[in-house]
Amino acid sequence: MRIGVCDDQKNVREMIAQEIKYCALDCQVIEYASGEEVLAEKNFLDILFLDIQMPGISGMETARQLRKADSHCSIIFVTAIEDSVFEAFDVDALHYLIKPFTKEKLKEVLKKAIRYQKDWIALKGEKEKKKNQNIIITAGGEHTTVRIQDIVYAEVFNRKVILHMLDGDIEYYGKLKDLEEKTGDNFYRTHRAFLVNFSYIKKYDAAFITMERGKALIAKQNYREFVKRYLRYNRRED
Repeated sequence: MRIGVCDDQKNVREMIAQEIKYCALDCQVIEYASGEEVLAEKNFLDILFLDIQMPGISGMETARQLRKADSHCSIIFVTAIEDSVFEAFDVDALHYLIKPFTKEKLKEVLKKAIRYQKDWIALKGEKEKKKNQNIIITAGGEHTTVRIQDIVYAEVFNRKVILHMLDGDIEYYGKLKDLEEKTGDNFYRTHRAFLVNFSYIKKYDAAFITMERGKALIAKQNYREFVKRYLRYNRRED
């Protein structure tokens, strides 16, 4: 795990780095004296302790630019003032340390960040596994293997589940709920009769979702949750 410490004050930077090395023996710690040095880093960081008030590019602007390239770095702001706490939410900061802080508080936040990163790595592995997962469809006495990620959207009609693929449709007798349980976070049940794959959405409004092929209905009560999940998906993919 790679942990960065960015602060223009050398004594603060070295103190934080020393505590990290003491608490996380298996981590690589990299020190930066400015936001410019962080943005010049070619390798992604897992965790970054970032001072907000620095000469040149501020910590907040550094975080904004970093988010464009790396959405999974756990950013922990370190500052002497609380005025920027709300801006921290805009870049999805994990925590906010106010100077002066105790070593115990630093240790607590560090453990939280490491735990968060380990959980994300495990979740990423599960998502990749589901992304390449296949299901076997039985229809008309024939068994067809379908890669879940290739499903544009699915709908249920007359007790049949219809899988809309880019190159055609596959119909079989079954329940949409059973398919939903196998699809993972890239899919969302927008309506009792529709299950959509976020990967193939072109546009949407409060009533319909236009897919790469066809349209799906969206229930009014599901719209807000759909938008939240879809935005989260886009950020994850970016």
